[in-house]
Amino acid sequence: MPAARVLNLWGATGLVSLAAAAPQGWSANLFTLTSDMFPRRAVGSVVGIGGRAGAVGGMLIALAVGEILQRTGSYVSIFIIAGSTYLLALGVIHMLAPQLEPAQIQSD
Repeated sequence: MPAARVLNLWGATGLVSLAAAAPQGWSANLFTLTSDMFPRRAVGSVVGIGGRAGAVGGMLIALAVGEILQRTGSYVSIFIIAGSTYLLALGVIHMLAPQLEPAQIQSD
């Protein structure tokens, strides 16, 4: 989030680079969370559903970013949205699975 307010080009580049690396740690944890919470036979489907949701979200945020830039001409609100998304996602995970226990799936 602070990258939008940094006046030094290299400082902003460094902050954006650090922020771009963070999703790799997040996705590694998500894949582990999926395999910890779901049985082996369901992991691929759950990851696939999540990947599809992520792809749709990526398409929608691209449209939203274009609209925000068109209206404001500033990246500040975009960086705030991007910085808040992980906290929002973590909140949703804890809301859906507060104890982070394995899911109970009925056998066929």
